[in-house]
Amino acid sequence: MAESDKVFSGAIPEFYDTLMVPLIFDAYAADMAQRVAAYSPGSVLETAAGSGAVTRALAPRLGSHTRYVVTDLNQPMLDYASTRQGADSRIEWQRADALDLPFEDVLFDIVCCQFGAMFFPDRVAGYAQAHRVLKPGGHFVFSVWDRIEENAFADDVTNAMAELFVDNPPRFLARTPHGYHDVKLIREDLSHAGFASIEIKTIAKVSHSPSAAAVAAAYCLGTPLRNEIESRDPGLLQLATERATEAIARRHGQGPVAGKIQAHMIVATKSAATVSTQS
Repeated sequence: MAESDKVFSGAIPEFYDTLMVPLIFDAYAADMAQRVAAYSPGSVLETAAGSGAVTRALAPRLGSHTRYVVTDLNQPMLDYASTRQGADSRIEWQRADALDLPFEDVLFDIVCCQFGAMFFPDRVAGYAQAHRVLKPGGHFVFSVWDRIEENAFADDVTNAMAELFVDNPPRFLARTPHGYHDVKLIREDLSHAGFASIEIKTIAKVSHSPSAAAVAAAYCLGTPLRNEIESRDPGLLQLATERATEAIARRHGQGPVAGKIQAHMIVATKSAATVSTQS
């Protein structure tokens, strides 16, 4: 993973939240919120919260006395997320690295993370941290995208970038968001982190947008793909967005467009007999 893959700053948080979240994240956020709330947790830690899609979906479903700690490594994203959330005394906002959580052992009933694990430099270490802060019997609920070929718009945009930047195509989408989809590897990583009970469901949905241009703007302006494009030539950002628009329109038509999206939803449970000794 390139260092720029983790940079969500400048104009990206706002474009991400206003364009990307309704395009591909909201439907899965609602799914995750329902799953987490079904456990009736007294304490929840969210890592890699981004612009707060899960937070907004989950908070209304939690009990009045539930402690909800919302974290992200990127302070600009966390700041933006907090502005989108109404006043709520149950929610604590804290910058935190999912690979080095600043919390005591066995503190939370649930750790949740929507589409963040793909960005972890060391996923086993990140999973071990989730295992450490979970109470015995607690659940780590997270999601990752399936391979890019199962996600139509991301695939379209990536192919358009390859045509525009022939010698050095931006590969952010394939490399990072869609680069950690091997179910066998996910199970192995979780097992190495200490989880014994692991359930994985692959969930397909349909993404809708009013236009191909809106989809292209979401990916080219609201993700670190923008960083990759601008690193090659800042003057080509508009052209890249136009080429992505054309590619999406060719495949999905003019006017409102729809495309398949697919992700893995994982629930890893900490043994009820486990007492963490990790630090």
